[in-house]
Amino acid sequence: MDDKIFPEQRLFGQIPIEITVSVGKARPLVRDLLRLQQDTVLPLDRRVDDLVELYVGERLIARGELQELEGDQAGQLAVKLTEVIDVAGGA
Repeated sequence: MDDKIFPEQRLFGQIPIEITVSVGKARPLVRDLLRLQQDTVLPLDRRVDDLVELYVGERLIARGELQELEGDQAGQLAVKLTEVIDVAGGA
């Protein structure tokens, strides 16, 4: 990997992006969707211990494990990356 930083990389490196963490999908019937209310439990297609997926827009960039932070940030969710997709390589 080339450790050189080009001027355009410095410029773009300061732009914030939004990463979406997907924990799963639900596929209710329309009739069930219309009946949703507070306290309804909506089953997902994943288990609690399954990896979550990280996306930038529609592009999958990584997978990881949900974790809870400790110390000053106790109770806050975080993701420990277990796999990073080669975004630059077009994979």
